[in-house]
Amino acid sequence: MHEIMTIEEVAAYLRVSERTVYDWAQKGDLPGGKLGTTWRFKREDVENWVNSRLSSKAQQAAKPGVAVNGALLAPERVLVIDEADKKTVLTRLVDLLAASPSVKNRDELLEGIFAREELMSTGIGFGVGVPHVRIDSVTDLVMAVAVCRHPIGDYSSLDNKPVQIVCMLAARSDQHAKYIRALSNISSRLKDAETRQRIIESNDPAFIYEQLVTGE
Repeated sequence: MHEIMTIEEVAAYLRVSERTVYDWAQKGDLPGGKLGTTWRFKREDVENWVNSRLSSKAQQAAKPGVAVNGALLAPERVLVIDEADKKTVLTRLVDLLAASPSVKNRDELLEGIFAREELMSTGIGFGVGVPHVRIDSVTDLVMAVAVCRHPIGDYSSLDNKPVQIVCMLAARSDQHAKYIRALSNISSRLKDAETRQRIIESNDPAFIYEQLVTGE
């Protein structure tokens, strides 16, 4: 993985235009530096910038512990599984999402999820992973969840801790605002230690669904 990113690479990662990345860099919103007339960005700086924006949006858009939108998730898309390696868990979640009418191409979704992980791990800390992607073969935002009885040790989270709750989100390429809002709500909901503990201790997908969607 390259530690230094170009404007083109940052734009592809953030799913925005190169002009938008350039404007953010020029204004000092996005951390970067010029090598001659060419902008360059440290991968770690971009990662931290994205995480800070998600955290900020979560605080602005949702009160602490906000529930996940019930339209995104269904009880049948919640798994309680024993697998402890990242690849297997992500593949099982992709297969689950592929059964949704919103996902038109399972292989494209799988490729997109793993390409996103290669660019930057989606382990956000406190035992939670939020793999996510926006691609044209998804027609509407959709979500699946896996609770792992054995923590995933190879997830490469920001805090270097194993992951037990994995929330996968797939969206259409142009659903940026809705996508960011959903990621923020997931993060906000699962930052609550008591909610995480109730989810981790449960073997009942319906109960886990209720914890995420209603909090009851």
